[in-house]
Amino acid sequence: MLKRIHPVAGAIALLVIATFWISTVASELFGSPETVAAVKLAIPWGFLLLVPALVATGGSGMKLAAGRRGGPLGKKMKRMPLIAANGLLVLIPAALFLAAKARAGVFDTSFYAVQTLELVAGAVNLVLLWRNFQDGLRLSGRRRRV
Repeated sequence: MLKRIHPVAGAIALLVIATFWISTVASELFGSPETVAAVKLAIPWGFLLLVPALVATGGSGMKLAAGRRGGPLGKKMKRMPLIAANGLLVLIPAALFLAAKARAGVFDTSFYAVQTLELVAGAVNLVLLWRNFQDGLRLSGRRRRV
């Protein structure tokens, strides 16, 4: 069962984060201030899907690892604290700050400074999660080693 939960929860988390990132960029580039606000207000609601997916991914991954630490598994385990810290210390506070600013209709310098930080931190997490996903495919034998 864990062998099914782990990749599904990981894929959901990766897709949700990618959706947040792409929606933000698209709304900033092509949308109105109202569209930007709608995206910023929707993202915290997405945490209701994202957080359980990340918890399920992390918990199932730890059980599947069962004390092993070498190879691709070791790489995955080294990335996880960075992913978690980035999410908890940068991405979630930034999303909540931006939602509050958007709710108030305030798109000032601080909004765009935090928006830039959020996009950079989000891109970092996407890359790290994608690398973990690829290593997971290697571990499961679904992808050849490169």
